[in-house]
Amino acid sequence: MMRTLMTALVATSTLAFVSPAMACSGCGCSAASTAKAKDHAHDKKSIVETAAAAGKFNTLLAAAKAAGLAETLAEGGPFTVLAPTDEAFAALPEGTVESLLEPGAKDQLKSILLYHVIEGTVKAETVVTLDEATTLQGSAIEIVASEYGVTINGANVTATDVMASNGVIHVIDAVLLPPAPETASAEQADDAG
Repeated sequence: MMRTLMTALVATSTLAFVSPAMACSGCGCSAASTAKAKDHAHDKKSIVETAAAAGKFNTLLAAAKAAGLAETLAEGGPFTVLAPTDEAFAALPEGTVESLLEPGAKDQLKSILLYHVIEGTVKAETVVTLDEATTLQGSAIEIVASEYGVTINGANVTATDVMASNGVIHVIDAVLLPPAPETASAEQADDAG
């Protein structure tokens, strides 16, 4: 079953980024020839540059910039980024993205984005062995691997192991929302009981 799952993940990863023009299966960037695609060195690009080259993560990149995280994702790491596509952000209720990009929502936006980042480079072969992982936001995400693929908090992983110089990107089809923080009164009630 593990071999079947890994084969499915690799096939999904390749299909997710191939375009009619000769495209690199890792990031979707165009390459003039198969030989050039094989020689293409992705490990020279940061997570931000790799995501920008794919052309499917414009909203994520705009949000990272608004939250003050773009530089960290470009120069820090290594990180594993669970990257929602532009379509995933578009599926949020109308006005959600715009309100999160407002200067007053910077802390909330940062929390949401850090909920999509795991410290270190966690490739697909490791992801399928995990039940959960702790994000840089501080909360855990649930990972479910089955013969049908991998989900993270219910979001489908649609492409894996998009390598960058400072980590790896796994593409997901939904925006993950961190659990609501416990309020002080709820904590006090728990302590009193």
